[in-house]
Amino acid sequence: MAEAAVLVTTRDLVCEITLNRPEHRNAMSPEMLAPFQQVIDRVKADRDIRCVIITGNGTSFCSGADFRSGILDRGNEQPQDASFGIYRPFLTILEVQVPVIAAMNGHAIGGGFGLGLVCDIRIANRDARYGANFARLGIHSGMAISYLLPRITSVPRAAELLFTGRVFSGTQAAEMGIANHAVEPDQVLSKARELAAEISACAPVAVRMMKRSLYRGLNWDPRSAGELEAFAQSRTLEMADAKEGVAALLEKREPKFRGV
Repeated sequence: MAEAAVLVTTRDLVCEITLNRPEHRNAMSPEMLAPFQQVIDRVKADRDIRCVIITGNGTSFCSGADFRSGILDRGNEQPQDASFGIYRPFLTILEVQVPVIAAMNGHAIGGGFGLGLVCDIRIANRDARYGANFARLGIHSGMAISYLLPRITSVPRAAELLFTGRVFSGTQAAEMGIANHAVEPDQVLSKARELAAEISACAPVAVRMMKRSLYRGLNWDPRSAGELEAFAQSRTLEMADAKEGVAALLEKREPKFRGV
């Protein structure tokens, strides 16, 4: 029997969610979407949980959409609904009332990078690679990244990263303010647990209310941004450049874009 795509453990008032497809770099695949949504729904209903940690099994945190899995083949859905359907379960993290820590144990690229951005706090592996590489694939960003990244770092920094599709180290992520901390690879989860314990020791109602106040004061609405991005992403996915970009990724070569 295949092991579950998403693992969950709860101890000391902290829920740990582990993406468990290490052989596929924890990519977002059809078999992961529903289980992840179910886990988040359970977390939202559990009033005893005071903090959540999301991490990955193996050497990757999450490599984004699994293009080999047929995840974009959603039957009779509109193209934008298919694109948004990939990210919808992960965007429900935004509905969790307690703090959520991304223990980014390894590489987080594309939608996987966005998964880290929708969390409240990010712990990076200083040696791992992170980034929104969509421009290198010929497609528009998803997972509300174009909304989140400039608000987490700065507009000029986000512009450079989005327009180049550049990836960067965990150390650089911390220097840019994208990650709260960049630590040794084997210290990522322990650092996340340390922070979770510190949060869990605080008054739970006060923490929940402060999280709500923090984002309300920012007029925070990544979900709506994600829906708009899904439309733009679906349009670019119809283009020849997207087919070339994905093919180049799978064939491990440089893409040759023609602007069509």
